[in-house]
Amino acid sequence: MADLLESFRAVVAALDEARVPFAVCGGLAMSIHARPRATIDIDLLAPAEAIPTLAAALEPLGFARREREPSRLAGGAVIMHRLTRVLVGDPDVLVLDVIEVGSGASAQAWSGRETVRWEGRPMTVVSRRGLVALKRLRNSPQDRADIAALEEQ
Repeated sequence: MADLLESFRAVVAALDEARVPFAVCGGLAMSIHARPRATIDIDLLAPAEAIPTLAAALEPLGFARREREPSRLAGGAVIMHRLTRVLVGDPDVLVLDVIEVGSGASAQAWSGRETVRWEGRPMTVVSRRGLVALKRLRNSPQDRADIAALEEQ
């Protein structure tokens, strides 16, 4: 599989260059806020109107939408757009999930986002509180472990 951190750097640079508003969430945000954690994808939060520009900005990196419609999760409370990158000669696919800012937890996470320094540059990430709200929606065993780690610090 392609180096996730290298791919993440390229995604952040492309979105910054295109001036697309986004915030990092998921496992990468967990690594920023609490402790490094293994993850196999990139998760972002973005306003609905920014998603077409976000997708276009990532096309040169090989990311494309494979599904016509976004997924609706958590009883329809979460709208998720999936972009995937397939590299020639690599059997693995890199997944980039974009959660659309709507109401409830995603709106809370978006309104509480923070700017942090990452590798010498500013980057927007959901706050601890916002990350907990998003993780409570799915509530998987991994999410519950992440919530515990976020709340203990």
